[in-house]
Amino acid sequence: MIENYPAVVGMDIAGEVHELGSSVTRFKTGDRIVGHAWSFLTKQPEDGALSLYARIPAANAAVLPDKIDFKNGVVLPLAIDTASGGLHQKTHLALDFPSLNPTPKNEVVVIYGGSTSVGLAAIQLAVAAGYRVIATASAKNLPLLKSAGASDAFDYTASSIADDIVKAVGSDKFVGMYNVIGVPESFKTVLPIMEKLGGGVVANTKPPPQDIPANVSVKFVLGVGDFGFPIWEGFVTEGLESGKLKCMPEPLVVGKGLEALEEAFEVRRKGVVAQKVVVEV
Repeated sequence: MIENYPAVVGMDIAGEVHELGSSVTRFKTGDRIVGHAWSFLTKQPEDGALSLYARIPAANAAVLPDKIDFKNGVVLPLAIDTASGGLHQKTHLALDFPSLNPTPKNEVVVIYGGSTSVGLAAIQLAVAAGYRVIATASAKNLPLLKSAGASDAFDYTASSIADDIVKAVGSDKFVGMYNVIGVPESFKTVLPIMEKLGGGVVANTKPPPQDIPANVSVKFVLGVGDFGFPIWEGFVTEGLESGKLKCMPEPLVVGKGLEALEEAFEVRRKGVVAQKVVVEV
């Protein structure tokens, strides 16, 4: 997807504000912030996170409370926006936005792939909006889903997964599924679940496969856009301060300085589960 060189990639960033745009009022120089860099969309090197200085949209950033280290806060940006893209866009699941004091709803959302960074963010945002969340992961990561706020957590490899989820939904209203894994193979499990739940919308992090049943609508999620601005402006800082939003998953710090980026990509290529690779500058 790189179209021109020089190119600076990367979306997740945490650091101190060095300079402000002329119309920025939410921040001041020296603020500790966490935010989402947009080089994926703009193709401009100054918008890439993997650099000493990066330009990010003010509406896609939030002050990081002093009690939270940069290495912990930086796991959130892309995860929050990708989660929001599936949960809150009117064309997708159209859920309410999170707040510090949500009104509980008798409505359930299913998060398939809950132990990923996006899955953990989706669980937290949905719970903070008053929804009940049922999530899936491998057996060893089920406690992680519960710590994020899921009411029920199931092993996605279990032969009874569809029946288990239907039973857990119970009499509450099923409002849709977020398939964070997104790959075609995941639909071997996702579609039987949707069938037993009567169909509906699946937000999906990859383009949908072929042969989707008529009563299932699969919506592709692009994790960059203005749909998450209300969360950044009105929830992230306060959520982190109050504990309603947690920095999940754990950071896996692999080095210090930009020269450590190559090692970070090697670690990522080998596979990382329930962690997010971080380089400290």
